Amino acid sequence: MAKEEKKPFRESMAEWRRFIYNPNSGEFLGRTAKSWGLILLFYLVFYGFLAALFTFTMWVMLQTLSSDIPKYRDRISSPGLMISPKPATALEFLLEKNNSKSYESYVSALHKFLGAYNESEQSESILCTPGQLFEQEESVKKACHFNRSSLGPCSGLEDATFGYAKGTPCVIIKMNRIIGLKPQGDPHIECKPKEENKTQIAYFPSRGRIDLMYFPYYGKRLHPGYLQPLVAVQLTFNTVSTKDEVTVDCKIMGSDNLRNEDDRDKFLGRVSFKFQISE
Repeated sequence: MAKEEKKPFRESMAEWRRFIYNPNSGEFLGRTAKSWGLILLFYLVFYGFLAALFTFTMWVMLQTLSSDIPKYRDRISSPGLMISPKPATALEFLLEKNNSKSYESYVSALHKFLGAYNESEQSESILCTPGQLFEQEESVKKACHFNRSSLGPCSGLEDATFGYAKGTPCVIIKMNRIIGLKPQGDPHIECKPKEENKTQIAYFPSRGRIDLMYFPYYGKRLHPGYLQPLVAVQLTFNTVSTKDEVTVDCKIMGSDNLRNEDDRDKFLGRVSFKFQISE
């Protein structure tokens, strides 16, 4: 079998130039201008149709959604609990009674958090009827006034250090917001120390009560100025040792439709925090 003769370099380059542009037939990359025009037109129409179909599909889907209220809210039916101040690590407070720097950040965080509950920040809120749900039909909802002074010594109005300087620290507890939630019964916060006879707990407002007049919540856009009701707990430690630990477990109680037990979510209706106390 004869060996295939290799083409000269100039001949190969000439063939490539003719492929890129053939002056005799007017072809560019093997196609005439008409052929390229038809291909470009086809893809323009094809991808234009896909873009239009996608845009129409998105428009139809958006018509089923509301900008004010999430369409699907069945996955979160009961609120979780959060606390303020929030320690940097694992909800563990480090408190040295004779060292103001140990609680300085906690006091600062509480003042910042409660700033939204000042009278000057609630100028648009109204006085509501205690003990009953405040359901509204208006397009823009009114927010019920929360009296910061109801937090007593944990309000920061009587004691600027929220009890930390005296070794009787305050912790503020709030429920997470859930649109449309209507608690039943008499919801309140109940806290218990895991270690017996180490801590006394005082509640503000009395009994840790969460008033129904702050519900339901209608969403950020429909309910401007809304503030969650707060419950403050003040801890008095019955410990004589120079170093000790106290763990407190708080739950939502008194309402049939507010859960406080869930193996998959440890913050559902409850929260635990720990104080490490030293002299």
